[in-house]
Amino acid sequence: MEKLINKAAVLMEALPYIQKFKDEVFVIKFGGSAMEDEDLITQTMRDIVLLECIGVHPVVVHGGGKAITARLKELNIETRFVNGLRFTCEKTIDVVDDVLHNVINKTLVNAVVEQGGKGQRISGKDVLKAEKTYSIAPDGTKSDVGFVGNIVSVDTQLIMAMAKSDIIPVIAPLGLGEDGQVFNINADTAACEIAEALKAKKLVFLSDVPGILRDTKDEKSIISTIKVSEVDSMIKEGVISGGMIPKIRSCLHAIEAGAEKVHMVDGRVRHSLLLEIFTDSGIGTEIVR
Repeated sequence: MEKLINKAAVLMEALPYIQKFKDEVFVIKFGGSAMEDEDLITQTMRDIVLLECIGVHPVVVHGGGKAITARLKELNIETRFVNGLRFTCEKTIDVVDDVLHNVINKTLVNAVVEQGGKGQRISGKDVLKAEKTYSIAPDGTKSDVGFVGNIVSVDTQLIMAMAKSDIIPVIAPLGLGEDGQVFNINADTAACEIAEALKAKKLVFLSDVPGILRDTKDEKSIISTIKVSEVDSMIKEGVISGGMIPKIRSCLHAIEAGAEKVHMVDGRVRHSLLLEIFTDSGIGTEIVR
């Protein structure tokens, strides 16, 4: 009986959050090792279907770096990164396009359907207009990285038409230039830009880290809440460093556009998405105004 009472208590803890987030848009970026584990994919998509069932409008943006690297290796195409951006030549962009849309995107949508949801495959080429970008080193040096792009605009009407029809859009981070050129878009950046354009209530990153750590060697040193005003000082202190800096900067833009909070959660933990959003304590890091 005690176990049943505890289960009821968990549901009651979630109630005010369920009421608060009804009809709100959540953008969820799914990436990291969790995407290589069939059970975690199933679990995560089930959690996302649950969000849709209780009235939230989830929009999924996924990564795929490890799968792309593996495919390139099979094809004997060199993998090279310039300041954290994958150098994307003509052969590479074809592989990126195929793996993201025809493999990963398809797998995630199938998982949504298997959990009783309605998912829709979306290539970013259909909703993201992009332009060529360059890699900028810390010293200001600009490097060509091939067909890597920045998002210029987002077709919010198409995405929201699906979301409002109880369909979960699953978006591959690709963009299309004015001349029809396909661009590889950083998935974190794509999630932030899409959240900003949709004026999402929440932006959630599911990845391989438990959150932002005070001490990178101690996973128990999670910083539960970071205020926007604290970010610059944390960068100067080195608490936020390396590849996390541009991600956090993008998150700030999403908050400035109206997102209430940005969450960074360990996607390897079962139900981490629900635990972060529907419990009082959460389990990751939230960035707030």
